[in-house]
Amino acid sequence: MTDEMNNAPPPPPDWLQVESRVLEAQGVAHRADGKVVFIEGALPFEQVSANVHRSKNNWEQGTVTAIHRESSQRVTPGCPHFGLHTGACGGCKMQHLHVAAQVAVKQRVLEDNLWHLGKVKAETILRPIEGPAWGYRYRARLSVRYVRKKGEVLVGFHERKSRYVADMKVCPVLPAQVSALLLPLRALIGSMDAVETCPQIELACGDAVIAMVLRHLQPLSHADLERLRAFAQVHAGVQWWLQPGGPQTVQLLDTGGTELSYDLAEFDIQMRFRPTDFTQVNPHINRVLVSRALRLLDAQRQERVIDWFCGLGNFTLPIARQARDVLGIEGSEELIARSRENCQLNQRRSVSSQTLAPTEFVARNLFEMTPALLIQDGVADKWLVDPPREGAFALVQALADLHQQKVDGANNPATAGAQDWTPPRRIVYVSCNPSTLARDAGLLVHRAGYRCSAAGVVNMFPHTAHVESMAVFDLIT
Repeated sequence: MTDEMNNAPPPPPDWLQVESRVLEAQGVAHRADGKVVFIEGALPFEQVSANVHRSKNNWEQGTVTAIHRESSQRVTPGCPHFGLHTGACGGCKMQHLHVAAQVAVKQRVLEDNLWHLGKVKAETILRPIEGPAWGYRYRARLSVRYVRKKGEVLVGFHERKSRYVADMKVCPVLPAQVSALLLPLRALIGSMDAVETCPQIELACGDAVIAMVLRHLQPLSHADLERLRAFAQVHAGVQWWLQPGGPQTVQLLDTGGTELSYDLAEFDIQMRFRPTDFTQVNPHINRVLVSRALRLLDAQRQERVIDWFCGLGNFTLPIARQARDVLGIEGSEELIARSRENCQLNQRRSVSSQTLAPTEFVARNLFEMTPALLIQDGVADKWLVDPPREGAFALVQALADLHQQKVDGANNPATAGAQDWTPPRRIVYVSCNPSTLARDAGLLVHRAGYRCSAAGVVNMFPHTAHVESMAVFDLIT
């Protein structure tokens, strides 16, 4: 330390030294009396001033007003609508933090959740899965609002901490061709008879199609339908779907045209989907995610694999290129029907040297799993588990109960055949919620006889606080 630094005057008492950061884009500092201050917009190791807008006995919450010493990890946001000011878009929370540091924050969140919630430490930390930081969001739900006082239509995400729609003209996290449509969409809706009764446009991009699902609260006039058709003719690749009610009412405006699909080229798989189906938001990361998951699963030609929460077959069908046979299980009969369609499509596309293994799809409520149902599904060498945010508690609990029954030597009539049933040797668990992953990991490690051999993050949503991850559990023999 130089004499100049030693002789530097202490910072003013109202300046805050940011020590760390929580996931929700807030820096953490302490006042002289020990009171914690959460500061939106501040980064670790910065000295800042903040405007406190909420105060409790033990903590305060505020927004940064000035940065007196800047973090080396601070970057200029890539979107003109990002910020802390009134009216700023709330779609992203971390654009001011270098993307590599964002990944490090998410990795720390994963490890902290595994330990504090599940008392689990991964033996190996996997290298993070990363991809493009911009133009990645192939799915989005955009709000539409006609502002009568201004006589204009807004199309975009909501403002930060607000029900109002941000005045967005571009969105760099959307594909460039979609971002370029924001202003034309505003003009289109503004020209329609239904300008006040179209609250939402849901976007779903395939490899060759931009599907737009227009939610409309009243039947559309003939003139409005013609306006939508004209828009699709002018903007190549756009395909309009109409949604007068719930998701089951979604219909393509005009029959024919290119179907929505994406390819998993490494496995010679094409996945077709509808715009309201669940598919991964980031197709670039999804391709790497599937590849990494299958390498970790390491399915062999003599092995049987179960894909729990299989969706449309995103993991199931690539696994069927490697295993002896595959069972995909999902809670929705409709999804299972389309999984079967995708399976048939890819069986027709297969060449003799790269055929799909026998693949079965079953619909079942996976949030009501029991040990008896687990036995009914038969023995599998390996599992792939990819649940929604709620996690896979019932499934993992059933597995743990069967393990404990064997350990105790109990004979339960409700689980006849349990002594002959064997658990999977390996489980690859893909998660979109680190807290439910940690809860399920705790059950697997402490009650089901597994060790957590590896875990790592997947940066599916750059610039947001959303944490996706993957963990590997191996049976202790």
